[in-house]
Amino acid sequence: MKKIAVIGSNMVDLVTYTDRMPIQGETLEAPDFDLGFGGKGANQAIAAARLGADVLMLSKVGDDMFGPNTKANFISNGIDARYVETAPGISSGVAPIFVDSNGQNSILIIKGANNHLSVADVERAIEDIRKCELIVLQLEISLETVYHVIELGVRENIPVLLNPAPAIAGLDMDKICQLDMLVPNETELEILTGLPVDTLGHIETAAKFLTSKGVKKVIVTMGSKGALLVTAEEMTLIPCPQVEVKDTSGAGDAFIGCFANHYVANGELIPAVQQAVIYASLSTMKPGTQKSYANVDQFKAYKNSL
Repeated sequence: MKKIAVIGSNMVDLVTYTDRMPIQGETLEAPDFDLGFGGKGANQAIAAARLGADVLMLSKVGDDMFGPNTKANFISNGIDARYVETAPGISSGVAPIFVDSNGQNSILIIKGANNHLSVADVERAIEDIRKCELIVLQLEISLETVYHVIELGVRENIPVLLNPAPAIAGLDMDKICQLDMLVPNETELEILTGLPVDTLGHIETAAKFLTSKGVKKVIVTMGSKGALLVTAEEMTLIPCPQVEVKDTSGAGDAFIGCFANHYVANGELIPAVQQAVIYASLSTMKPGTQKSYANVDQFKAYKNSL
């Protein structure tokens, strides 16, 4: 089986469900709370693994009560967690998430141990990374490590997919443009390019700007509007099934995990994006991030119901 390396973050999600956000100085009672495993890297790894992918995870957990449980969660989902290591004296990453009555979310992140995933950690795992067909990255770890992994992918001829989230202005475009795949949402695309994204035409222009600079494949996730695949040769809009949304907080990561699994298995772009759009839509119908991710049988049943 072809293997995927996910080099990135893990978080503990602290999810509060609220009818509305309090204004400054106001205290509100919220109707519900949930605690679960999250973090963009971990979410993407879990989604891919639940769909049958062979996943190698590189991450750092904190020296606290969350750390051992986070590593155990990777292992219980069939992920190779040999390189999920503890940062001594450092807290785990946490993500307070606020979900409103429409299923839309606002998220804070505290990186904690994730900031300590270093270039040296990556190099220690190089022999196992070389066995992978795709490297998946996000921006919840240090930029030094992110840039090093992009260069490693070029050096070792391993495709690298970057999800530029959370969005950061002023990224090194010389590094970004070496990517094989870039998967932003609309907000991240706007911050990355400095171009407007308020219409589909503007999104196309911004994505084309990135491919003209060297990025081989840009996939823009657009929520209920689906996803836009842009390469130097093609531009394809993949629509999204319309569903009753309960929580969108894990949908982008569900998309990437599913896309990575199908792309590595088959090497076909458009079918992989089509599967990812459907899988992400399914994830929005349940609360939570990883808790909302379907396994192979659940995903097959959902597709058969459409």
